Formats: sequence, structure tokens, C-alpha cells
Amino acid sequence: MSGTTRAYNSPLREEKARRTREAILAALYALMNEANAPDEIGMEAIAQEAGVERRTIFRHFATRDELLCAFWPWLNAKIGASPAPHSVRDVVDGPREAFPRFDAHEAAMRAALHSRTGREMRMNTVTGRRALFAGALEPVLSQLPPAKACKVEALAHLLYSASAWEVFKDYGGLTGAQAGETASWALELILSAVDPGHAKADIPSQTKEKKR
Repeated sequence: MSGTTRAYNSPLREEKARRTREAILAALYALMNEANAPDEIGMEAIAQEAGVERRTIFRHFATRDELLCAFWPWLNAKIGASPAPHSVRDVVDGPREAFPRFDAHEAAMRAALHSRTGREMRMNTVTGRRALFAGALEPVLSQLPPAKACKVEALAHLLYSASAWEVFKDYGGLTGAQAGETASWALELILSAVDPGHAKADIPSQTKEKKR
């Protein structure tokens, strides 16, 4: 009987845990979206916003760093921006698809870019991001000398990033959509220049396809 009860209750507990975890992440998002000083957001404030006890947060995230590590992928998923390119096309089209969505979450995005808390979140994802970009760009990078491949990969990281979105908006006066088109266009030019044959065959831009 006890085994049956545990099996029956387990999905309910799992769903409750999922909802609580979601509430905690959503609370941090809400606070970052409103805070003038994101680095001062404390665990008590997050707990109050989420409607849970402070100790509940630590049942789901053992440390503040663990919470921050989980937040950046969660924010990307909320925005609908894929942080996981798997092909050259994914890298090229990434800014075009992601940057307009950043506009709808501008305050939280800027808080993530300009606070220690946000930097910690992003830096926790760097190793995985580099591995994904290296794999996605491998068909092009493998044809280049290592030094040039390193430069091309670094440019791809820069152009497909929230930092590029912000610079294009603030210094270029562009909307998110315009910033995305600009970054994707730049990536097309760079990859076409370093590997013209591959680029022509495999990374036609969505803009060009729409004109056909």
C-alpha cells in the first residue's frame, strides 16, 4: 500500500516542485526587470516575490550561484531565443530571430548585461556556449588555419549576443529587428569571405529567400 501511495503522490510532488522552481525564477526575473540595482536583489526579496519561504529557495537551488546558473537559460527560454545553435545556418539566423524578442524584455536584458549578478549568470554558460558555437561552425572553421578560425568564432560569439543587440540599439539607433538583420548580415559577409563556397551553398539568408 505504501509503495502504491508513493507512486501516486510522486507526480504530484514533482509538479509542485516544478511550479515552485518556476515561481522562484519568475520572481528573480520580475525583480531584475524593476530593480535599479540588480546586484542588491537578495534571497529574501526573491522569496517574498515568489510567495515562498526563504528556505524553500535553497531546497531547489543549493546556492545563489546555482540559482543564477539556472536563470540565464530560463530567461532565454522565456524570450524564445535559442542559446544552442547546431549548424552554420543557426548561427547566421540567430540574431535575426533573437534580437527582436530581446526588445520585449529590455529591462531584464539590460540588467543582465550591466550587473555583477547578470555577468555571473552569463559567465556560468560560457563554456557550454563556446562548445556549441564550435560545433555549429565546424564545417567552416575546419577549413581555416587555427588562428583565423579563432577570430571567426569570436566574431560569431560577439555578433550573436545580447551585447551586440544593445550596442546596435544604443549606438546605431536601431530597433531589435533592425539590429538582428544587421548582425545576421554581418555574419553572412564574414562567413562568405572566409569560405565562399560553403557559405553560398549552406547559409543563404532568410532575407534573400524572402525576395525570391
